[in-house]
Amino acid sequence: MFSVAVVEDDPITLDMITDALETQLDATVYSFTRSKFARDFLLQQTSDSLNLIISDQVMPDYDGLSLLKTCHSSGLNVPFLLITADPNKELVIEARKLQVTGFLAKPLDMTELIQKTQEVAVHKR
Repeated sequence: MFSVAVVEDDPITLDMITDALETQLDATVYSFTRSKFARDFLLQQTSDSLNLIISDQVMPDYDGLSLLKTCHSSGLNVPFLLITADPNKELVIEARKLQVTGFLAKPLDMTELIQKTQEVAVHKR
């Protein structure tokens, strides 16, 4: 079973991602529109219980990289895909330092999302 946490503050985008992962990859998806709730959930996970995190960068409370830092500090080291509408140089450099697995550009292409998720799933096995 492949399990994914998705953190996206736009409910429509979150529904699209969740639907694509569940129907095309038969993944178990834990979806969050509030990064605060996602953070609480992530602090309780292990690499055995969660295979991938997909997170938007710009959100209220915690941005994507803050969530990734929280994961690292709690010992949760799973692949992390960052969604961003503005992949500026500073963000890319910081993300690479934090070992972000990959980027997804907004507006999201669901085919690309599925492809990148499958690549992570293959490497995880």
